Amino acid sequence: MDPIISTLSQSFGNYWWCWLLAPVIAYLLGSINPAILVTKIATKGRQDIRKMGSGNAGFTNVLRSVGKVPAIITIVCDALKCVIAVIIGGLLFSMIPSSGDSAVHKEMIANCGKYLAGIFCILGHSFPLYFHFKGGKGVVSAAALMLTEDWRVFLLVLGTFLVLFLLTKIISVGSIAGAVLYGPYTFIATFFFDRIPYGNELSIGYVVLSTCAALIIGVFVTVKHKENIQRLLRGEEKKITAKK
Repeated sequence: MDPIISTLSQSFGNYWWCWLLAPVIAYLLGSINPAILVTKIATKGRQDIRKMGSGNAGFTNVLRSVGKVPAIITIVCDALKCVIAVIIGGLLFSMIPSSGDSAVHKEMIANCGKYLAGIFCILGHSFPLYFHFKGGKGVVSAAALMLTEDWRVFLLVLGTFLVLFLLTKIISVGSIAGAVLYGPYTFIATFFFDRIPYGNELSIGYVVLSTCAALIIGVFVTVKHKENIQRLLRGEEKKITAKK
């Protein structure tokens, strides 16, 4: 059996608490929604971002509906909460003994914890426990996971986003494209840049797991953009404008 798959399956026994704590902590952190909190502070409690503009509790709607400074605070806090969640997930899974002695195997196990935490942080952001399960689309949180997990994938997705945004001036176009390509980019990075050069030292199981995790996140973020996709098809999606 693949060493990474073997290690993870065995960890369900003595290290079940890692599998419990990583997603729970990540979900609770993800449920802290800066867009809602910042908007309430900026409007002195008079407005709820979920009842303004597009109704989405995220960076873009804050930028359009509230202003630049609140939007900057929102995007920074959205990213930080996911970075913290992912780091915690990695630290918890780094406690799981690897069936392989190499540092590479240990790093791959820790990375699996990062992906698990990232997924649940994004779920918390989109369905926040503290705000009646109505949150944002998880784009910034997903980007923070990419940056923390694999900077190469982050740069590929960021490049795709920037090119499409500059061409269209529509944030959702770049966000959707980045989400769709997250899985393929992850496969390219782990298989062609890692697995092929280093051979069996990099587990094929890790390539599969990381790609599947990226695909799950990408599909989730894309589905959360279903209304944007419908507006794009109708030619009604707004170009980005910010309050002065």
